[in-house]
Amino acid sequence: MSSKPLVLVVGAAGVTGQAIVEGLLRSGSFRVAGTVRASSASKPSTEALRSQGVEVRFADIKEDSVEDLKQVLTDVDILISAVTAEAVPAQRSLFKAAKELGTVKRVVPCDFASPGARGVRDLHDEKLDIREYVRDLDLPYTFIDVGWWMQLTLPHKSTSKNPFKGYSWEVHGNGDKRIAVTDKDRIGDYVARIIVDDRTLNQWVFAWEDEVSQAEILQLGERYSGEADTLKSLRKNVTKEEILRRAEDAGAKYKQDPALIHHINLSFNQYLNSMFILGENTVENAVALGALDARKLYPDLPSYTLEDFAKEFYAHDT
Repeated sequence: MSSKPLVLVVGAAGVTGQAIVEGLLRSGSFRVAGTVRASSASKPSTEALRSQGVEVRFADIKEDSVEDLKQVLTDVDILISAVTAEAVPAQRSLFKAAKELGTVKRVVPCDFASPGARGVRDLHDEKLDIREYVRDLDLPYTFIDVGWWMQLTLPHKSTSKNPFKGYSWEVHGNGDKRIAVTDKDRIGDYVARIIVDDRTLNQWVFAWEDEVSQAEILQLGERYSGEADTLKSLRKNVTKEEILRRAEDAGAKYKQDPALIHHINLSFNQYLNSMFILGENTVENAVALGALDARKLYPDLPSYTLEDFAKEFYAHDT
C-alpha cells in the first residue's frame, strides 16, 4: 500500500472536480479517488478519470444514506467536495458520514468561489451554512475560495458560439470595482499545496492569480481579440437596479419551477452584484474577513495574469 495520502474528490467528473483531480495528479503527492453517480459509470468523463489512474467510487450525496457514504469514505485521508451548486445543502450527509467514520483527517467543503458577507448571495449563504455545520461537527477542515474564473471574465468575440456571450459585453455598475480571478485549470495546483499544509488546517484560504477592474478586463479584450471596435460597439452598461431586478425575477421563477437555468440566473446576477457593485471579490476583503492569502503562503507558485490568459483565450474563442 502506498504511503501517499488518499484524496477523495466528490463530484470528480464536474468542471471544478476535474480541475482539482488534475492538479492533485500533477503534484504526484497523492493517491486520488473520485465519486460519480452510478448512472454515470460508463460516461466518457468517468472513463477519462479511470484512464488517469483515478479510483472511481459511486455515490449520490442527495440520495445515499450516511451509512452508504461511510462505505464510500473507507480509507480516505482527505475529503474534497466539488459538488454542483444545487447539491451544496446535501453535503451535510457527506460530512456527517466523515464524522461518524472518524478516520478522515481533513475535509474541504465545496466553496471555490468569491468572498463576501451574508445576505447578498443565496448560494454563498448556503456554503457558509455548510462551513458552520462542519465546525459544529468538530471536523478538521480547510475552506478554499478562488475568486472568479478567468474563463468567465473576458468579453467574447462577436463570432463566438458561447451562448452567454452577451453577458460578457456588459459593464456592471461603474466598471471600476476590482475582482480577484483565477484560471479554473490551475485551481488544483493550489489545492494540492493547501490540503497538506499544517498552516491551513482549520483555516480559510483565498487562492487567486490576478486582480483587475472591469475596465481593465475590457481593455484586454480589445487588445487581444482582434475586434476592438466591434467589442466597443457591443458594450452595454447595466445598472445595479437592473442586476437586482434580474436576480429577483430569476428567484421568483426558481420558486415556481426549481429548474437549473433559474438557479443559474439567480446565482449569476447575485454574484455580479457582489463583485461589480459591492466590490466584495478582492484580496483585501477576503483577508479582512479572515482568509489566508495563498499568494503569500506559496510565493514559489508561478504567477499567471489575466493578460497571460487572454493571449490563449482568444486563440480558441470561436
